[in-house]
Amino acid sequence: MRHPFHTLLATLALAVLPAALPALAQDTYRIDPSHSEISFKIRHLLAKTSGRFTKFGGTIKVDPADIGKSSVEVSIEAASINTDNEGRDKHLKGADFFEVEKFPAITFKSTSVKEVAKGRLEVTGDFTLHGVTRKITFPITHAGSQPGMQPGTVVAGFIDGALTLNRNDYGIKYGPGVLGEDVAISLNIEAGKAETVKK
Repeated sequence: MRHPFHTLLATLALAVLPAALPALAQDTYRIDPSHSEISFKIRHLLAKTSGRFTKFGGTIKVDPADIGKSSVEVSIEAASINTDNEGRDKHLKGADFFEVEKFPAITFKSTSVKEVAKGRLEVTGDFTLHGVTRKITFPITHAGSQPGMQPGTVVAGFIDGALTLNRNDYGIKYGPGVLGEDVAISLNIEAGKAETVKK
């Protein structure tokens, strides 16, 4: 018969073993704004006007073993909107549109990441604009990673991200008939590897 003390030791060992095992690694990347772009297009009368945001940042965590455990967080300074027209940009920052003093940040925090094909992802999460939060899903291509320009650095690309938002859904309703309701968003992101963290 096995001694009760030995049984107790075995039970304790099984209980602490998972904590003693090394956790799987998760790669953390920081968005590089100088090599990335968040841009948009909206109809104005019969043509389309484009613009971009120049100040943004965020973190992308990639789980190489299980892409579904990856995550994305992005924050954009609403006041950094730039359409290459000073008067129009001032109007966009005001009460008719973004109200940047009241709502300074546009944010996205993922709730799920799904690989639908090799290198093709669908990222779902909570998007907050103009004080309104809605769940959105957008496709993006994970272009992979490679050594960066500096020795010992690694960069990853997340490109061809595109989605369409209805500005009315976020309480931005100025200019019906003049401005289109749908805004086409384009994402091209390069991110530098910051660290490898344990899950």
